[in-house]
Amino acid sequence: MAKYKLEYLWLDGYEPVANLRGKTQIKEFAKFPKLEELPLWAFDGSSTRQAEGKSSDCILKPVAVYPDNTKKNGALVMCEVLLPGSLEPHPSNGRAGIPDDPGAWFGFEQEYFLYKNGKPLGFPENGFPYPQGAYYTGVGYDSVGCIAREIVDTHLDLCLDAGINHEGINAEVAKGQWEFQIFGKGSKNAADQVWVARYLLMRLCEKYGVDVNWHCKPLGKDVDWNGSGMHTNFSTDIIRDVGGKEYFEALMAAFDKYKNEHIAVYGPDNHLRLTGLHETQSIDKFNYGVANRGASVRISQKFIDTGYRGYLEDRRPNSQADPYKVAGRILQTIATVPAPAAPKKGKK
Repeated sequence: MAKYKLEYLWLDGYEPVANLRGKTQIKEFAKFPKLEELPLWAFDGSSTRQAEGKSSDCILKPVAVYPDNTKKNGALVMCEVLLPGSLEPHPSNGRAGIPDDPGAWFGFEQEYFLYKNGKPLGFPENGFPYPQGAYYTGVGYDSVGCIAREIVDTHLDLCLDAGINHEGINAEVAKGQWEFQIFGKGSKNAADQVWVARYLLMRLCEKYGVDVNWHCKPLGKDVDWNGSGMHTNFSTDIIRDVGGKEYFEALMAAFDKYKNEHIAVYGPDNHLRLTGLHETQSIDKFNYGVANRGASVRISQKFIDTGYRGYLEDRRPNSQADPYKVAGRILQTIATVPAPAAPKKGKK
């Protein structure tokens, strides 16, 4: 038997943006524990805005486990928060009630800024660096500085070691801004991985005296610097395998109909980012377009060429959005559209 360090992670009750929390317990296992072997655990909800001091217990329910190769016998345990006694989902638990389907695939493009001493990495003490242009996918000290690439490359390795479906990284349009991409099958699975990837990045940055700024427009809307999104690529079995122009247009009509419901869970302060500038559509409008980075939903030419089948990209979610709620809302809207009949074998 070996003593395993189990880092239990959960989302607290802060609004409008929940914070990640974590604490470690030691348990003995013969080998790396399976999810069903991990026990429930309690925490003080009065310190996380999830309970009152006179009745402060909240319960952590493990929902996903990943190896943590930075520690001997380490494990990262993503959890839902439950109410004591009844073990019903806590009101702050945004994961428990979302639609889920292993045939629904999600790819989250998580943008963020690295901050030090109150400003993005690479910004001068006063004012701004030279304008946007060379930073996106930039190479060299003048574009990316001396520690950012070490951070993002190390983060990539940490995610891969943990078994997270990390699909790539790049420097983004603004100075000090970066992106990582996570893919998962099933809304809960995909979002679990995003939250653990966020945790790994934040924990890694502690070593460098650097913060991760997830805000969608940290430099403000009145300056000519891009904000941060979490563009969400999605598909279902029907969208990938059946598709069709009529079904696609019905989907887009539903996304337009429910645009306010989407915006409500697509992250706070999105009005600062969705202005119609900097590769965004205005927050009060919905549109779609082929290869249009300023559209609400971007579609690829390949999607059209293959009979309106494949995946779609919702570009409205911002970098602080809860991926559980984003994926859940997308599936809720898709569910309002009658699915077309699958073509008979041998026919397209």
